[in-house]
Amino acid sequence: MPSPLELRRALGGFATGVTVVTTQSHIDGAAAARDAGLTVNSFNSVSLSPPLVLWSLSKQSQLLPAFAAASHYAVHVLHAGQQTLAIRFASPFEDRFSGLALSRGPAGIPLLEDYLCRFVCRIRERLDGGDHVILLGEVEQFDARDGSALTYWRGRYGELESV
Repeated sequence: MPSPLELRRALGGFATGVTVVTTQSHIDGAAAARDAGLTVNSFNSVSLSPPLVLWSLSKQSQLLPAFAAASHYAVHVLHAGQQTLAIRFASPFEDRFSGLALSRGPAGIPLLEDYLCRFVCRIRERLDGGDHVILLGEVEQFDARDGSALTYWRGRYGELESV
């Protein structure tokens, strides 16, 4: 049986797109809602009818309470020029949204204004996925722009151009 590190290394051979997933929620009885977001490469389409997508979040993530309390999330597929943003949302910055151009979606979720594609989703189910929670979302709105995609492969960022 391979070790988790060996398995992770092997899974790194699968090139993925890079996304930033955002939400807003009231957690720990806070009166004010707080924005939350992180870099994710586990994003996948599930169904066209109904329109469903999913991504997974580690049960050890400090953002788990925010996504557990939220009703909606947004998936922002990043374009090739957004490696710095991907690193920012993957790092432990206190306010990852500081200085970014934002609008608001359903339930007040933060929507980044710069993206390749964006999917605004209502959380339909939270499923047990071993050491992760799988968040199945129903797409309520989406938008796609032209450009090259930011990719992640074997621990490195790259880009994929359309042909």
